[in-house]
Parts: sequence; structure tokens; C-alpha cells
Amino acid sequence: MSTTATIVLIVVVLLVLAAIVVGVQAARRRRLRQTFGPEYDRVVADTGNRTEAEKELLERTKRHAQLELKPLSPESRARYSAAWEEVQIRFVDDPQEAVTTADELVTRLIAERGYPTGDYDERLADLSVEHAATLEHYRSAHDISTRSRDGQAETEDLRQALVHYRALFADLLGENPVAHTTTPTADTPTEHSR
Repeated sequence: MSTTATIVLIVVVLLVLAAIVVGVQAARRRRLRQTFGPEYDRVVADTGNRTEAEKELLERTKRHAQLELKPLSPESRARYSAAWEEVQIRFVDDPQEAVTTADELVTRLIAERGYPTGDYDERLADLSVEHAATLEHYRSAHDISTRSRDGQAETEDLRQALVHYRALFADLLGENPVAHTTTPTADTPTEHSR
């Protein structure tokens, strides 16, 4: 084989390898975007580097794969649905307490499903793999709940927090938490009030 033919062959092989690498990276990026939805863009913005963000998301996926997640029994679903109805009823008389209880209820549900509940940021990272679509609701609810503890949230803010908590709660529960319960009062947050 001549030197020119060898060089051409090497260049062609390198181009093919480069195309394969670019294709694999594009496929991985599509998969991550599909899995994480808006969380993908949020992590890219937070890190300021797409490669670092993708490493972080891949680490989340690996960590998530090691969790021993459990589906809820029908009894647990019914118990959580009833507890959620109580939270909504309590909202009418004590919105701040209802939001605090909603936060505790969501945390218990997260734990029962098998997610660690220690550090808030790690909890978000673990939930982002399967519940990315409702993660922003959880962030918003948590933020309002924190402001509420500091006395900086109005009743409308608290109503919004409950609506946000309900989105993640329903996602974790796998169903509408009040689908089989009585109709909420006019003052109680409902799906229509989102």
C-alpha cells in the first residue's frame, strides 16, 4: 500500500470514528433531555457547562439505579389519599399548618417509595430521574413553605404551595390523590385552580 493510500485510509478511519463519537454523544444528549426534561436545561445553566451537566445527570441516573424503590400497596395509596384530603380540608382553617403538613406528607411518601430524604438537594437529584416533570413544582412548594416559616407568605402563596405539593404528590402516588374523595370546598385548592 502506498503512503498516500495509507494516509487516506487513516483519515477516513479517523473521520468515521469522529462521526461515531459525535453520534453517541448526540444520542446520549437526546436520552438525557428526554429523561430529565426541563431539569436538563436547569443543570446545564447551573453548571455553565454542558459536559459537566451531562456528567452530573449521568451520576444521578447511576445513583438512582442503586435505590431500592418500591411501589405503594393499594392500602398505602388509600391512606395517602385520605391524608391528602385532610390536608386540603385543614387549609380552610389554617393554611400555614396545611402547607407544613403537606410538606411532611410528601416527605413521608418520598421515603416510603424508597428515596432518601436527608439532604434536600440530594432528594431533588434522586427524584429528578423519574419525576423531573413535577420537580419544579416541588421546588416552588418548598420555597413557599420556607418563606411561610419565616412569616413571609400570603394565603395565596400558601394555596399555590399546596397546588405545587399536590403535583409531586400525585406523581409519586401514581394517581390523583383526591379522585376518590369528596368534592373539596370552594376555598380548597383543586386541580382547576392551578
